[in-house]
Amino acid sequence: MRKIGVADTTFARFDMGESAIKELKNLGTGFRIERYTVPGIKDLPIACKKLIEERECDIVIALGMPGAKPIDKQCAHEASSGLIQVQLLTNTHIIEVFVYEDEAKDDKELVWLADKRAREHAQNVYNLLFKLDIITKNAGKGIRQGFEDAGPLE
Repeated sequence: MRKIGVADTTFARFDMGESAIKELKNLGTGFRIERYTVPGIKDLPIACKKLIEERECDIVIALGMPGAKPIDKQCAHEASSGLIQVQLLTNTHIIEVFVYEDEAKDDKELVWLADKRAREHAQNVYNLLFKLDIITKNAGKGIRQGFEDAGPLE
């Protein structure tokens, strides 16, 4: 049976891991979910590495909500770099899902965005693992997770 890892943080102001898990469960069967929650965004790379190497996950979704301050964005960049390194070291996809607090105009929109982006990236995780043809079919279409798609260039 395939395993999907879900790594998330306590720093996030919305439970993006729960949204991703609910979406994955709606998409199908044939997999188990392994969740690993860490304190902050810079802890995500090791959480993902442990999910891959110790819990034998085939793919991981890493969810975080950096704050709006410059230091938060720097920390998010460092976490993102770490996630890329883990992907290269383990030859395993890690789908990074960050929602920055200043992406939304208010808390209500931030909740909507975090939920929508987590769910849409959970669909990407599922498709990468089980339906790669769907990902390929959407190449070059300007699809975004969360806000409206950018659309293809004509």
